[in-house]
Amino acid sequence: MTERAQFQAEIEKLVASHALHGSESLCKLLRYLGKQAVEHPGVPVKEYQIATEVFGRQADFDPQLDSMVRVQAGRLRTKLAEYYSTEGASDRLIVELPKGSYAVAFHEKTNGTAIHANGQGAGTWANDRVESTWATAKRRFLVPILGLGLTAALAVIGWLLWTRPGRAVPPAGEAAFETTVAEPLKTFWSGFARGPEEPWVIFSNAAFIGRPDTGMRYFDPAKDAKSPILDHYTGVGEVLAIHNLDVVFAELHRTLRVKRGSLFSLDDAKNNDLIFIGSPSENLTLLEIPSTRQFTFKKVESGPRAGNVEILNPHPLNEEAEKWLASPSNTPLTEDYAVVAFVKGINPEHSELILAGTTTIGTQAAVEFVTRENYLDELLKKMNVKQPSELKPFEAVIQVKVAKGVPVESSLVALRVLN
Repeated sequence: MTERAQFQAEIEKLVASHALHGSESLCKLLRYLGKQAVEHPGVPVKEYQIATEVFGRQADFDPQLDSMVRVQAGRLRTKLAEYYSTEGASDRLIVELPKGSYAVAFHEKTNGTAIHANGQGAGTWANDRVESTWATAKRRFLVPILGLGLTAALAVIGWLLWTRPGRAVPPAGEAAFETTVAEPLKTFWSGFARGPEEPWVIFSNAAFIGRPDTGMRYFDPAKDAKSPILDHYTGVGEVLAIHNLDVVFAELHRTLRVKRGSLFSLDDAKNNDLIFIGSPSENLTLLEIPSTRQFTFKKVESGPRAGNVEILNPHPLNEEAEKWLASPSNTPLTEDYAVVAFVKGINPEHSELILAGTTTIGTQAAVEFVTRENYLDELLKKMNVKQPSELKPFEAVIQVKVAKGVPVESSLVALRVLN
């Protein structure tokens, strides 16, 4: 086999492995980086390039505000380490994603060489190192003593750096990108998800009637009692919201459990921390458990806005509005409102986080508000929270500016810190 074909075969073998089974996004990333290494050897791959070409991010993607690519790269390094320590332990070729780089490299290994989650080999590489460029001749038969000496020197330097005063040695398996996790994210999410079990994410799962190909609408008990109900649809905002949460929890080395609202039970509410995505008008479970009190959702019953959902503010402070509504449903959506609330659950030992807009776009913005550093920093400063233990129950309303169906800017319009 030619080297090019051999390297591509190695990538496909990884994609088909148990370690990467079910990780569609990681497989897509690995194929892309492998293709770049083969077709454009020596050309660095940019974070923005991966975000837009692999993960479909918009042209205004800002790596400083969205760490999604770094998180996915860290997860891929962990999966590669898992593969080479189990089913790939006898592989002659190793595919590596070096720490601090998005350029895939291919190596031959000697017996006993292992790969850690940071993408670095535990032993020395073989003298026959496979280069990622086709124009450069392979460097072969390097002096073993020189290689061993360099490895030993790097190991000593690394040990001195990681054990110097004031810096604790990170636990085994810690991903390389943890040091990039923003403090507001650590403070907020550590303050919420404190239990040993993963929180449940409950997304809205409204009842519809009709068919996707002929038209669907919300189920109306008064008119649709005999109509079959479709309860397996949700909004695009909820889908993107869960993705954002998954990225943040991966960055924090935590996991989530996801369940649609129609399958949620009160037993779940009693024994777990919960994250509700979507308003009570669609996430009907919120009607059965403790929810927000300062800011509540209500469907408009009459008038030109009948059927729309509004957020009520029974006790306005200063110049706050008494209610907030999104743009009328018969016009392009340019403005929405959402509730971001952290409240106690049925079991006081557990908590609920409610992230809900009056439309699916507002719901997406509510989740972005608690997964982006700049928004969380503003929220925590207004509540004077500096440590996770200082996070108290609160309810807030945000205003969301929308352009072409995408939330582009959010701002805090009301906040209540609860006793």
